[in-house]
Amino acid sequence: MLAAERIRRSAGLYSSTLDAFGLSPERRQGLIEEFAGRIEEFDASYVEEMRGIAKGADVPFEQIVMINARTEVVAMARAETGSPDPEEQDDGCTGALIMPAKSASGNLVHGQNWDWRSECVETGIVLRVRNNNGPDFVTFVEAGGLARSGFNEAGISITANYLECERDYKKLGVPLGLVRRKVLEQEHFAKAIKAVASTPKSCSNNIMIATSAGFGIDFECAPDESFPILPENDLIVHANHWVSPIALTKLRDTGIPFVPESFYRDWRVRQSLESHGGKIGRKELKEALFDDFLTPYAVCRPPRPGNHDNITATVAMVVMEAALGMMEIAPLPALNRQFATYCLQDYTPLPSDAAPRAKSLFIEG
Repeated sequence: MLAAERIRRSAGLYSSTLDAFGLSPERRQGLIEEFAGRIEEFDASYVEEMRGIAKGADVPFEQIVMINARTEVVAMARAETGSPDPEEQDDGCTGALIMPAKSASGNLVHGQNWDWRSECVETGIVLRVRNNNGPDFVTFVEAGGLARSGFNEAGISITANYLECERDYKKLGVPLGLVRRKVLEQEHFAKAIKAVASTPKSCSNNIMIATSAGFGIDFECAPDESFPILPENDLIVHANHWVSPIALTKLRDTGIPFVPESFYRDWRVRQSLESHGGKIGRKELKEALFDDFLTPYAVCRPPRPGNHDNITATVAMVVMEAALGMMEIAPLPALNRQFATYCLQDYTPLPSDAAPRAKSLFIEG
């Protein structure tokens, strides 16, 4: 399937969601234009890139903006139309980070299960971006998007997952996907921290970033404030509930009704990683993320009916070792344990325990 076809599928996926809400075409256009303006204020080159994607895929520019702001646009459309909240949050995710002191290879290891709509297996793509004004980077993203999970040639990696609080959607902020893109464009980790911690957002998000130099940090982000979480026992593990004691004294976790299993997903991954006692690496992180305790509401979710007649699942497992310039991805890992390796360069040497090199930049379920 060509990239253009995947982009059109991405656009169709979220257009149909807005149709189901009954959002008028005029209001849809207005909402997307508001975000396009906010994105241009943040970084005009992103708007230029989106226009190029739209032209190449032969889709309206507004649909590319929608893909890049889909979390915000869908949530705001739901609120404006009075559509009921979902019984559960499809966009879950469980992320983890292994510090070098605990890593068998001596390198920092960073990974995540991305829980969302299973149709996104057919829209997933890996971008290798050659950047004239910053480091090159690799990112796994929905086709048409500018970034999601990934790492850059400076050794900076990022994953992110759902959080919610009562401050969400009070103001128009920078879409989350563009915050992630900004992180991947940084040469220095301090600038990556700044991009996460200080960029105003429309909604909450948990963002985990790391550097192959040997440090990682998690930020629980409210729209207007960020709360850092440092490694504990050389690990960071985060699901979809707020854990920062400071955050919990200042805001209300309104996401628990949608992700009640978050509490044990977090616990299960940490327990699995700590159970090995000694050094661990990509193999042990994959094992932890494959956990099916209390399935289907598990760390690794099999496809099952979700909201709005869609099917929700762990769409992909992503495991990165930025020091080696590699990312391993398994689509629909509850059904498939075959990984493919994506590298920053075609000639990047792979360790003996790495998955086979990917044959294309498309994710195949």
